[in-house]
Amino acid sequence: MTPVEAFPNIGLNNDVILLGSPTPTVGTRLREAREKRGVSLRQVAATTRISVMSLEALERSDFTRLPGGIFTRAFVRAYAQEVGLDPDRTIQDFVAELPAEAVPATARTIAFEDGEKLESDRKAVTTAVRLILISLSIVVLLVFYATHRRIPASAPQEVQPAVELPSAAAAVPAVQPGADSTPSPTAGSVIAAPTSGLTMDIAPRGECWVSVTVDGEPVFSGLMKAGDKRQVAARDEISLNVGDAGVFRYSLNGKEGRPLGAPGEVVSRRITPGDLNDYVTP
Repeated sequence: MTPVEAFPNIGLNNDVILLGSPTPTVGTRLREAREKRGVSLRQVAATTRISVMSLEALERSDFTRLPGGIFTRAFVRAYAQEVGLDPDRTIQDFVAELPAEAVPATARTIAFEDGEKLESDRKAVTTAVRLILISLSIVVLLVFYATHRRIPASAPQEVQPAVELPSAAAAVPAVQPGADSTPSPTAGSVIAAPTSGLTMDIAPRGECWVSVTVDGEPVFSGLMKAGDKRQVAARDEISLNVGDAGVFRYSLNGKEGRPLGAPGEVVSRRITPGDLNDYVTP
């Protein structure tokens, strides 16, 4: 008896039933769709603002490395849209694969490891700032003494030394109250150079999943609770993925930040020094 005689409902067409072959996981389908488009994980991370670590966990179906709940579903939706899969169908299949009991214990470990890296980067930035300040102080002193020593040598005796005093006084850090604090072109311009960059202090009011990328490098991805605080510093940009915009609170360069969204809303934001005023209160 042939297979067609044994199973008359099976037609000889393009529909092939493979008995015993396992159904690909959602992570496998995401990876295959990404590879078919010829894009790397880092490219997907740059577009979706999701860390490479979380994307790798999705492709491996490693639930212990994911935040869980609406946060993970938001990651799946963003990844599926990026590689051309149906987001709703992909999320349904992903939920069906979830184990009976979620195991988010390792989220604290990930947050701790990222916190150590952030603390190390912060110490490096602090050291660099101190070295710059010391260098500026030395430059100011050298300019002051060079200007002071040139006055008697280059000026005739009848010229009063007071003519050169404004330049020397402007180089001295201490300024008396009420005096003109306009810097001189020689040394004051070095001291009064405007600072650039961003400093963000994060302090959510409640439980909130937060992922932070600074100047293109992921620095933190984890679950924060009320009372938790973090600070990040960037030269060009800070990218955020926030799981609950309603409880997320932050400040930028010492100014209170505007709300990023409604309670329960998952948002992604890219903040640069140029659009700082769009994110802080007047």
